[in-house]
Amino acid sequence: MKPPKKSHNPSAEENQEPDFEQELEQVERSLVSIKERYTQIKRDQEQKAEWQQQKQQLKDNKHQTPEIKAQLRQIQKQLEVLEINLESQLFSWRSLKKPFWQAVRFGGMGVIIGWILKSCAG
Repeated sequence: MKPPKKSHNPSAEENQEPDFEQELEQVERSLVSIKERYTQIKRDQEQKAEWQQQKQQLKDNKHQTPEIKAQLRQIQKQLEVLEINLESQLFSWRSLKKPFWQAVRFGGMGVIIGWILKSCAG
């Protein structure tokens, strides 16, 4: 007994191909973005370590001249900016997009169910 022939539907395959290609391109763009972010974070971490070392050397100097104090303040400001950049690299609004809409959807459903129950109860 021969298995039944499968019908070949080329239009269905053609419709799936562009979707797959678009998804693949999206994944590739995301990967490039992640690689760039990783490189930036590594560079910022190295810069942070250098500035912290320089700051410590200036603090260890027994003769704190006004120039050294000004350098320390400048390094501290740069470290603060760098900390903000590092933190912002780990946090993005895109990461909140899905949980936000889930909260809106399920919260909205909860309100609707509450109204229905309230109207049924009295």
